[in-house]
Amino acid sequence: FLLGASSDPGEGDRRVVFLFQRIYYLSLEFYMGRTLQNTMINLGLQNACDEAIYQLGLDMEELEEIEEDAGLGNGGLGRLAACFLDSMATLGLAAYGYGIRYEYGIFNQKIRDGWQVEEADDWLRHGNPWEKARPEYMLPVHFYGRVEHTAAGAKWVDTQVVLALPYDTPVPGYMNNTVNTMRLWSARAPNDFNLRDFNVGDYIQAVLDRNLAENISRVLYPNDNFFEGKELRLKQEYFVVAATLQDIIRRFKASKFGSTESVRTVFDSFPDQVRARVALTCALELISIPPRCTPRAGGVLGTPPWAWDITKRTFAYTNHTVLPEALERWPVDLVEKLLPRHLQIIYEINQRHLDHIASLFPNDVDRLRRMSLIEEGGTKRINMAHLCIVGSHAVNGVAKIHSEIVKTQVFKDFAALEPEKFQNKTNGITPRRWLLLCNPGLAELIAEKIGEDYVRDLSQLTKLHEFVDDDLFIREVAKVKQENKAKFALYLEKEYKVKINPSSMFDVHVKRIHEYKRQLMNCLHIVTMYNRKPPRLFVPRTVIIGGKAAPGYHMAKMIIKLINTVAQVVNNDPVVGSKLKVIFLENYRVSLAEKVIPATDLSEQISTAGTEASGTGNMKFMLNGALTIGTMDGANVEMAEEAGEENLFIFGMRVEDVTELDREGYNAQEYYDRLPELKQAIDQIKSGFFSPNEPDLFKDVVNMLFHHDRFKVFADYEAYVKCQEKVSELYLNSKAWTKMVIRNIAAAGKFSSDRTIKEYARDIWHVEPSDLKIPPPNE
Repeated sequence: FLLGASSDPGEGDRRVVFLFQRIYYLSLEFYMGRTLQNTMINLGLQNACDEAIYQLGLDMEELEEIEEDAGLGNGGLGRLAACFLDSMATLGLAAYGYGIRYEYGIFNQKIRDGWQVEEADDWLRHGNPWEKARPEYMLPVHFYGRVEHTAAGAKWVDTQVVLALPYDTPVPGYMNNTVNTMRLWSARAPNDFNLRDFNVGDYIQAVLDRNLAENISRVLYPNDNFFEGKELRLKQEYFVVAATLQDIIRRFKASKFGSTESVRTVFDSFPDQVRARVALTCALELISIPPRCTPRAGGVLGTPPWAWDITKRTFAYTNHTVLPEALERWPVDLVEKLLPRHLQIIYEINQRHLDHIASLFPNDVDRLRRMSLIEEGGTKRINMAHLCIVGSHAVNGVAKIHSEIVKTQVFKDFAALEPEKFQNKTNGITPRRWLLLCNPGLAELIAEKIGEDYVRDLSQLTKLHEFVDDDLFIREVAKVKQENKAKFALYLEKEYKVKINPSSMFDVHVKRIHEYKRQLMNCLHIVTMYNRKPPRLFVPRTVIIGGKAAPGYHMAKMIIKLINTVAQVVNNDPVVGSKLKVIFLENYRVSLAEKVIPATDLSEQISTAGTEASGTGNMKFMLNGALTIGTMDGANVEMAEEAGEENLFIFGMRVEDVTELDREGYNAQEYYDRLPELKQAIDQIKSGFFSPNEPDLFKDVVNMLFHHDRFKVFADYEAYVKCQEKVSELYLNSKAWTKMVIRNIAAAGKFSSDRTIKEYARDIWHVEPSDLKIPPPNE
């Protein structure tokens, strides 16, 4: 039995016999945001609650603002997990989310003198009313120790035990009497932790050392699209995996209560009842069943081939990034220290894998090296993405273009070997939070035209095409947008003490700060607009940029400082006046996204082609009536397919152009010499025009742009500026702009997370949501 945990199912367990296939979504991040309003909407209670609060003389909006964001995620991946939980509950899937109950979530970002400063996010200081501790399901997780080889098999002994205490949070579906569970694990030290210190009389140190165990769930790693191979991170990954799999197998064994079949026979049906979704951030679940799923009498389930087959049939792997620095590679010596038995089994898996490759491609040593799970060289490392692929029955990317890159470039050897294993599942967003909750005016307007069923079936938005030429509807859509902008303008004026023109174009770029997302190119465009000045700058703009930089990411922090420094000059220039304002949103998070997205006119999605896996912010803006300026990257490609490329502002290099430029050699100096406005902007930044007290402040930024820019900002600058001129031209024609907005909203139906989850259920989990009922609430 997994980790030697006891198996004593209660009466409720005995009833759950072969009735339900369960979906398990494991993630190190669940970026849930606030819960109150979302729960009221999904339960159909919002109007009743609003009225009750009003009768008490209180303001529901003020009450909602008191709630802390549950910021247990960095950005897109964690928010995707939250959207998927909402959709799985809404579709009636028997699904569980499993993660870590971080004591401190993503840091609070403060901007001081233009610099990012991090403060701890003590989101639990007032407690969390939505969760319930379940100490009766606390489980042991083992670390360190050594392996003994005995007649009964390999034994992992002398381990250090950490207890995993579960906290359950309800996840209600939309108006369907379904409530699923998100179970987050908190690390606790057992009472006998460091008992040896007690025996030598050091009682105080022994108690203090309990923190070493409990630090596992102390804080979320604040890196997005960047792998940091620290021991604590590996502990977090294994902690959530080991605890979750014990819980899954406890539930599974309860359904087999009283079975006299052999271990192999009992577990042969495991993949039919259990489907686990693997993200790269929690990749170790691939190896957690084989090494520890042992009968109490001894022996290792992970050794025989049939056990590995069960593992592969159970797990599916979703790849969320193709950036090399984001793909996990764990040093062998670290894994050997922390999980010695697991390393032995990884070696065994790798040997079987390489033997299979060698039988198909004899004498192809280079292929064996490329496809090995163990990377040789200076530091031997385990390639976790390779392990995920080998240990799963399905592998998918998260947008059409991304999945193609996964197959043809990043993992092409594996795709050539098992092409049927690779799929695409384009990401989505939940329309409950990202329309009903954050933009009730637009949601109500749509419902008046096409009915309310679109909330469960977002594809019905295509009916809005009938109203593209309806003058009344055009005016109503424009009015809702203007009301949202006026409300957000008041918020900005209050928070940033900058007078905002609500009639100006709200040009918004909010996401994590990263070189590949090219906030720098946006900043260069701001400088270019500033240099043109009136009368050429005839379309007023409020440029809003927001996002957090990983605390150790020097260049991202310099980009934030540059944006704030440029904003300081632009916002105080009397000649520019109200024509151009620049705001850097402090501490961008889910609750702030709910304010800014409905107020946006122009959505910036300008990553270098081939670098953004999908994006989900682009979908939220599209659904809320913003037009997109973007490259053909990630889900932008499918957005252009759905709405028509003529209804987006597409510019710049395509993936093949980037590949060709890499082949030829990217020369930033060439663009600098050829483009006068680019040269002027760079010279100003370099000379200290925006930072006169520190003329060399941005020398690292300029040096990177000329000599180390992997994401080719200069190469797309000219096309970007010209495309922005088309944006300004269209914005002057309010009716034409709003008609394009309506076409985008009408085409946004594909990007519902409900559609994404239905595809996972059909193609990977092999169950239709409508065929499932929710199991009894009893564990």
